[in-house]
This record gives sequence, structure tokens and C-alpha cells, in this order.
Amino acid sequence: MRNVFVFIISLFTFHFCACSPDLSQLKDGDIIFQTSASSQSKAIQLATHSTYSHCGIILSDSTGNLFVYEAVQPVQKTPLKDWVKRGEGKHFVVTRLKNANNILSKGILIKMKRIAESFLRKNYDEQFNWSDDEMYCSELVFKIYYYTTGLQLATPAQLKSFDLSSDEVKKKLEERYHGKIPMTELCVSPEQLLKSNLTEVVMTE
Repeated sequence: MRNVFVFIISLFTFHFCACSPDLSQLKDGDIIFQTSASSQSKAIQLATHSTYSHCGIILSDSTGNLFVYEAVQPVQKTPLKDWVKRGEGKHFVVTRLKNANNILSKGILIKMKRIAESFLRKNYDEQFNWSDDEMYCSELVFKIYYYTTGLQLATPAQLKSFDLSSDEVKKKLEERYHGKIPMTELCVSPEQLLKSNLTEVVMTE
């Protein structure tokens, strides 16, 4: 009977570990991607030919707890575990700067957190403008990196360079711009950050 009990406990433990990613392996400055449940998620996926429609940057607080700084309405920081649960199927991908140990020094990370905190409570940028007045998700991550390290994780592209042909995308563009689409506005997408040649995938769940 004792052996049966031990087997059941072992099986439960294995199942729990297999289903629960070890988020403690993630570090300050990591970038995390998911498919969000937002009303614009499908349009972003279609326009950028990507599985992922949302991203954020992982930074810790003074106690070491990990948060995802993300541009929703408004820009906020969300406990990492809660952020993961919110994504479609709880699936996510994390990338890390290839030479993070050399570039993301203690001083740089302090600057990152200070810049990230300064963006909190800014409104979400529904029109994807390239100003700091409002923020969308990939813009937030891009600018935190650029303002602190000088690195451009991707090359901002004009809005017209994305795939705007599908009905879902056209509908969202009409809702946002009412026929006056700023085709030359610079944008950066989650997919561009995911495919950055400066980063590498360190976790997929």
C-alpha cells in the first residue's frame, strides 16, 4: 500500500513539474511573447504573419520578484506568473540578449527599471505612433532597450510594409484611423523583436 502511495505522489509531482515552467530561470531584461486575448490580437497576427500579438520586458523589483512591464491600457507592470496565465493556452516564448551578461550590467538594469517606471500609466497607443506620449507593447520594449543600451533590437518599419490586405486588418485600421491611415508612420512589431538577430530564444512553453 505504501508503494502505491509513493507512486501516486511521484506521478503527481512529475505532472506538476511538467506543466509548470521554471520561471525562476528568467532574468532582468528578458523579452516575453504571447498571443493575447485582446480584440486586436488576430489583426496583429495577420498583419505581421506571426503567432504572437503581445510582448513585454521582464524586470525584477527590490525583493527579486519578476514582473512584466507591458503596454496595455494603461502601461503597467504585471507579476510574471499572472502574465503567463493570461495568454492563449498559457503559451509563451522568452528571448534574451545574446551577450546579456556583458551588456546588461547592474547600472544598465537600474536605468532600465527607471525608464520602465517612467512609462507606467501612459495610455495605450491605439494608433501606433512613434512618439513617447503613448505606448504600444513592442514599442515599449524597443525603447526601454534603446534608451538604456543604445541597441536597436529591430529596424522600425513603415506601417505600409506590413500586410494590410486581410478584412480583419482593414476593419481595425478603419476603426483606428477612419480612412486616414498614416502609411509612412514607423512601427515595430512583436514579430520583429522575436526575430531580432541580437537575441536568442531561452524558453518556450
